[in-house]
Amino acid sequence: MKLSNKRVVGGAAMLAAGALALTGCAGFGGGGGGDSDGDSQSLTFTTWGSEAEEIQFTELIKQFEADHDGVTIDLNVVPYDQMFSNIDAQLASGDAPDLFRVDYGNLGVYSSQDQLLDLSPYFSDDEIAEFVPAMWEGVSYDGKPYGVPHQTDVSALLVNTDMVTAAGLDPSTFPTTQEDAWTWDEFADVAAELRAALPADKYPFVYNWQLGGAPRWLSWLFQADGTFIGEDGTSSTIVSPAGEKALDFTKSFFENEWVPPTSSTKGTVYADNLFTEQTAAMAFVGSFLVPDQNSLNEFEWTAIPMPRDERGATDLGGNALVATKDAANPELAAEFLKFMVSADAMSAFCAATNELPTRLDLAGDAITFEVRPDVMPVFVDQAATIEASDVKQLTSPAMAAINTALQDQLEAAFIGGQSTADTLANLDKAIQEALN
Repeated sequence: MKLSNKRVVGGAAMLAAGALALTGCAGFGGGGGGDSDGDSQSLTFTTWGSEAEEIQFTELIKQFEADHDGVTIDLNVVPYDQMFSNIDAQLASGDAPDLFRVDYGNLGVYSSQDQLLDLSPYFSDDEIAEFVPAMWEGVSYDGKPYGVPHQTDVSALLVNTDMVTAAGLDPSTFPTTQEDAWTWDEFADVAAELRAALPADKYPFVYNWQLGGAPRWLSWLFQADGTFIGEDGTSSTIVSPAGEKALDFTKSFFENEWVPPTSSTKGTVYADNLFTEQTAAMAFVGSFLVPDQNSLNEFEWTAIPMPRDERGATDLGGNALVATKDAANPELAAEFLKFMVSADAMSAFCAATNELPTRLDLAGDAITFEVRPDVMPVFVDQAATIEASDVKQLTSPAMAAINTALQDQLEAAFIGGQSTADTLANLDKAIQEALN
């Protein structure tokens, strides 16, 4: 599995929900609480990452150190599956790194517990205005930023053009921009055509909500112009006409055999793997997996926008960079974070990793991606459908528990035959409990 980003939204939150007593694990350097005078010129930075990401982190750190005489940033690249349990333990023991990487879905867990450095004093209004508003919302809690939005990734729809053509459809007529994205009805019509033409063991598409990715279902809720958390942040709003519409539509994926029956929220095979195996003609896949798809797929493929209903929407992937509240040198930590999200640094990082920028001046075609630059504009365009209100809900500190409820209840609806009314009622109760 590529570790350049998370395949799931909220998966890390499940790992971090309870701190584990795993202090002193090899490979996890601390440093946040070890120097109280605030003038340390050495900071520790812990992250996970792919080979391409590690190279970029290393190069950018060298550049920062060259521009700051006497400063050192000690980089620790660690396994993703150990990342947050160790961070939790180190925060509890006062030995956390000065800086670390965290997904947006997990950030609220730390900021809400007063464990991160408030960056308000270090960013002017003009500097904040340089970022996509929705992404700045992703690093904020109670109106204050507790990190910087380093990059994002979103899902779009990959299409096996060979498989679709063989089924009698013309992929050259498929949408390429948000303006001509399929409506839900149009998407359903294409799925039905593919189902009629494909062999029984092949499927029109596969959705990427497996293995902890259940919050990606919320994209359909947002497309229907629904919400699951009220504006006050304390009430469930999942029981609604939009919730009913989104659940009924996604249940039809299984009822109509448009998706493999084993590809539900508790499925054990990722959607991109089923696409590569040519089990499905289309697949909802994150932008960070484009390099994998480019190297693995032995067929022609392209990317098109996700369908839209009342509005367009997609999932919130990607990561922020944060400093711990007890960082040895808060001013230096904040300066490093600002450097990492500068236009030049972000452009270099995203171009090499096929991840998406969060700065407004890097929108559109400002970045030349190193792998499949022909399909990346679709993902860039798709990212613009993320709204600040979506991000505010998805970064709630309650997302760990909500993710578990979504996984269980959607499985019951998709595979177990649970009614839409019962599923929404159960989700409403679970969301309300998580928020309280």
